Amino acid sequence: MNPSSQSSSDTGASAHDLGVGGSVWLQSGQQMLGGATRIALLAAIGETGSITGAAKAVGMSYKGAWDAIDAMNNLAGVPLVERAAGGKGGGGTTLTPRALRLIDTWRAIEREHRRFLERAAAASGLGGADSTQAFDSDWALLSRFSLRTSARNQLYGTVAAIEYGEVNDEVSMTLPGGQTVVAVVTRESTEALGLAVGAAAVALVKASSVVLVAGEEAATRLSARNRLAGAVGHVRRGAVNAEVTLDLPGGTVIAAVVTDASVDALGLVAGVAATAVFKASSVILGVSG
Repeated sequence: MNPSSQSSSDTGASAHDLGVGGSVWLQSGQQMLGGATRIALLAAIGETGSITGAAKAVGMSYKGAWDAIDAMNNLAGVPLVERAAGGKGGGGTTLTPRALRLIDTWRAIEREHRRFLERAAAASGLGGADSTQAFDSDWALLSRFSLRTSARNQLYGTVAAIEYGEVNDEVSMTLPGGQTVVAVVTRESTEALGLAVGAAAVALVKASSVVLVAGEEAATRLSARNRLAGAVGHVRRGAVNAEVTLDLPGGTVIAAVVTDASVDALGLVAGVAATAVFKASSVILGVSG
């Protein structure tokens, strides 16, 4: 069970309302087996007997549905979905008894989860209509604390635009200070993550992928899509390399690892204007829940 955010634009509530919300997923060992979308896919397969029909019912592509099924089969260690051989009545897709039990278990967990949220809302004084409509940034922040990744930079924002391509999509995300981060991801990733305009997302960027340019104007003639202007916050020197952080508008901080020689050559000290530059292909996108 995980706290998750829900924007006021989705619910019709004001940005200052506070409620209790959350999401549930199933795990196999340390790997996530699936959440509501994947379980809905399994249920739709059981109802339709067709991958095509099930994918359409849950808003997935045919390939995205099979990718999800393959992942679930592998993580569960036993088949959950099987293709039936064609015959007089034609082929189809069926759920195994293990998958049927999994769906029943999921529905029972969801019922208990809803009861838990109702009790939590009542105990915290957040019960009533507002608790079912709004979810403020406090819970979103708590969910971010649980994110574990080796990427030094975790930039949270809102999806502003998606340019769809045949294979890859270009996703633009607006940071709190108004600057934009652009990522190139596969179409399957866009669908699997549920990326859409207005959705909350996190951009992961390794510090080693970030190039620093002194000044705000000097980075305007570079091919890299991402150019975030700010001011040097801290410089932590090592024997050869240094970690330099930039304070961006809106409170976001981005870090870069550069050589000590580059720090000296660029005159990077606290308060100096600089720009963090990195390629769209260096950005990994993630979502909560």
